[in-house]
Amino acid sequence: MAVLTARPDKAADLRQLLDGMLAPSRGEPGNLRYDLWVDQADPARFVLDELYVDEAAVAAHRASPHFQAYLTRVGDLAERSAFVLNPEAVA
Repeated sequence: MAVLTARPDKAADLRQLLDGMLAPSRGEPGNLRYDLWVDQADPARFVLDELYVDEAAVAAHRASPHFQAYLTRVGDLAERSAFVLNPEAVA
């Protein structure tokens, strides 16, 4: 899971970057969920909710060209907090 808050005047650019991650990430082997949320109280804050079958699928995602391209841009567009969580009660 990642929480991204757009830098001033960068919300539209961040949204475009995040939208571009949806299809390729959802199409990865081992991806179970890759959802984008927008904070109702702050439309410049986004949450990525990701779920993969195992650590190998996560590693493959992180090594993918689209994720590497995302990493080169996201720091200029947003403050980012990433959380790696273990599923405890996931439906």
